[in-house]
Parts: sequence; C-alpha cells; structure tokens
Amino acid sequence: MKILKNLYAYRELLKTSVKKDVRGKYKKSTLGVIWSFLNPLLQIAVYAFVFGVILGAEEENYAVFICCGLIPWTFFSAAINRTAFTMIENGNILKKVYFPREILPISVVTAEAVNFVISSIIILCFVIFSGIGFSWTWIFYPLLLVVMYIFLIAVSFFVSSITVYFRDLQHFIGVFLQLLFYATPIAYSTERVPASFSWVVKLNPVAYIIEGFRDIFIYHSIPDLLSLSVVLLGSLLLAVIGYFVFDKLQKGFAEEL
Repeated sequence: MKILKNLYAYRELLKTSVKKDVRGKYKKSTLGVIWSFLNPLLQIAVYAFVFGVILGAEEENYAVFICCGLIPWTFFSAAINRTAFTMIENGNILKKVYFPREILPISVVTAEAVNFVISSIIILCFVIFSGIGFSWTWIFYPLLLVVMYIFLIAVSFFVSSITVYFRDLQHFIGVFLQLLFYATPIAYSTERVPASFSWVVKLNPVAYIIEGFRDIFIYHSIPDLLSLSVVLLGSLLLAVIGYFVFDKLQKGFAEEL
C-alpha cells in the first residue's frame, strides 16, 4: 500500500515526468515524432530482409510476423536498458530533492509503454495492408499491454536499485538482452524450436506475450489466457519482491551516487 499512496500523492510529478520523457525523446531532431515510426520500420525492414529473404524464413506474411515480435521486444528492451541507468542519470536530483524514488523507474516504463502504443500503429498498418484484416481478437491488446507493463515494473525495481551499487550490471544487462533476443521467438516461430530446447521458450515470459500479439493480430485467435495469467500473477509477485528490495536499497542511494 505504501507505493500506491506515494504514487497517488505524487501523481502530478509522475504525469509530468512521463510527458517530459515522451515529448523530449525526439525534441531536437528534425523529424521529431516520425522517428517513433521510422526506427521500428527500419528494423523490421532489416530483419525481414536478413531472415525472410537471405535465410529463407518459412513463416507466412513474414514482415507482419517479425513486426508483431520486434515492436513488443523494442518496448521490453528499451524499458530495461533505460531503467538500469535512471538512478545514476538522476543522481544530482536524488541528492537535492525528496520524492518517492520509485517514481523514476515507473515513469520510464510508463513512457516506454506510451511509445509502444504509438508504435503499435505500425502493427495495425502491416496487418491491414497485408490483407490479414481486422479482428475482434484485438480486444485482448490491453491485456497483453498490462501483463508486459507489470512485468517491466517488477524488473525495473531490481535493475534500477541494484545498478546503483553494482555498476557492472548495466553491461551484463546489455549482454543478457542480446542473448534473450535470440532465445525469444521474435524472428522465428515456437514450432521451429527443437524439442530439446523448448524449455528455454517455456520459461521465457516475454515469449508468451509476443505469441499473444501474434495470436490476436495475425491468427485472429484468443491468446493463451492460462499462460498469460501465470505470467501476470508471477509479475505481480515479482513486483512486490522487487519493491521490497528497492525500498531497502534506496536508503543508500544518496551516498552511492
């Protein structure tokens, strides 16, 4: 209940921080918000060419297939990378001004969630113009977004607080995300994973979320609600533990920073 009270008491600060983050991301660039669409499109084009043309991926509508995997992954990786640095980047503010420290990682994840929602327009365009079309299964989009959001909040509590004391964690996170990218069915389908390595995908919560987006956008089917429920409950539990760790470690932030 402590974190909920803090978020409510400082809701204007959280709102302002998220707005500043979203608006300031491409503030000084010539193309501005267009980069929110251009960056994912360029990545999709590269991966579609490498895996779809050169390596000959067998998945139907491969551009749409990679789009539904790459855009959620970008949300996931960007949120983790940025929350790992958020305490260090705001070290001067933390030393001078009091506010609930959890505002920082939560605002970063929320801002990235807003960027993800904007980027999801690309998924809709790919789905519509490829001929796949509309489907009532799109109503599960908010569920998938909430599951990933809570999971990222949980992870952000750990990485943002531990990095203050163990700076090398930032580099480990970069390596880990590279490995996790290939261990997640982004450029390939789960059916292509050898049986001996299927446990890697089954233990990967991001895999269930990405498969959920493909289910609702490409296959027009209901996502695996049982697996998503397990991921959601696990994320909530992880968030509680993560906040407990964050709350204990934040007492020494000012000294370490």
